[in-house]
Amino acid sequence: MSSTKNNLPFHASNYRMMLIGLATILIGFFIMSLDTEEFGFGVLGLTVGPLIAIVGFIVEFWAILRKPSNS
Repeated sequence: MSSTKNNLPFHASNYRMMLIGLATILIGFFIMSLDTEEFGFGVLGLTVGPLIAIVGFIVEFWAILRKPSNS
């Protein structure tokens, strides 16, 4: 009853995309911390950093929901 089918939930490409998404989220939070305005009300803290973090979350969701092409 040995099956050759891979029973892992994710493929290597999924894990790669998850790492890219995590790095993008961390870069977004790092950019938000670079804002020199008081209470983070500058361009980096209100627009650039959050947009990059949101892109990272979208990449994470896509990596989780994506099925490998070879299965």
